[in-house]
Amino acid sequence: MITRKYEAMFILKIEISEEEKQEVYGQIKDTIAKNGGTITNAAVWNEKRKMTFPIKKHQEGLYYLVTFTSPAESIVKMKQIFHINENILRVLITSQEK
Repeated sequence: MITRKYEAMFILKIEISEEEKQEVYGQIKDTIAKNGGTITNAAVWNEKRKMTFPIKKHQEGLYYLVTFTSPAESIVKMKQIFHINENILRVLITSQEK
C-alpha cells in the first residue's frame, strides 16, 4: 500500500459551540486514523472568514487545515464520511505529491 501526502481544508459552520468544534476536529482526526492515515499537522486556518459565495445558505465559515499521509484508496471513503457531517459545509482534499 502506497501512502501519499495530502492537505485537507474543511469549512465548518461558525455558529457551532466550542464543544461541537472540538467534537468535529476529533471526528476528522479519527476518520483519517481509522482509514490508515497519519496526521502531521492540524490547525484552525481562519476563525471566521467571509466566503465568496454562500455554501448551504452560510455566508461565513471556520477554516480548518489538516495535513496528513494516507493510502490513496482511502481518500474516497474519507470524503464520503466527511460529507455526512452536517457541521462540515465543504471539504477539499488535495495531494501534495506529483
